[in-house]
Amino acid sequence: MIRKIVEHPDPVLRKMCDPVDRFDDMLTALADDMLETMYDAPGRGLAAPQVGITRRMFVMDVTWKEGRRSPMVFVNPQITAVSAMTASREEGCLSIPGDLTSVTRPASVRMCWQDLQGTEHSEEFTGFAAACVQHELDHLNGVLCIDYRKDEHAG
Repeated sequence: MIRKIVEHPDPVLRKMCDPVDRFDDMLTALADDMLETMYDAPGRGLAAPQVGITRRMFVMDVTWKEGRRSPMVFVNPQITAVSAMTASREEGCLSIPGDLTSVTRPASVRMCWQDLQGTEHSEEFTGFAAACVQHELDHLNGVLCIDYRKDEHAG
């Protein structure tokens, strides 16, 4: 089922999300809905608060726009290591349509997470995938890409 995407400045986007502690059919249904919503939007990542659910979960598929679907579901994700090297790129957000923001982030990150059965995984992400997992994890902490904008009136 395609869900409505919550848009800025809805306060749900600023909430710290709660950990997922039940790995059941309802969680799987939510993941399926989030993937369907992400593909329909069309986006490459979608976090639970973007559909009004304040749980620590996001979905991502960074390759589908090139013709190969490889959906991933991240439950209770955590970054466990970051590279010293950074990369800047323009980021868009389904909750802030039509607004691109230049964001500088670690160029690679190692993330640990659980899948829909609660099994733990760990993987290193680089390039666009690294930016995407960091962007979606930010959502789970109430942070939006626009928060990275430099204050144009400072100093």
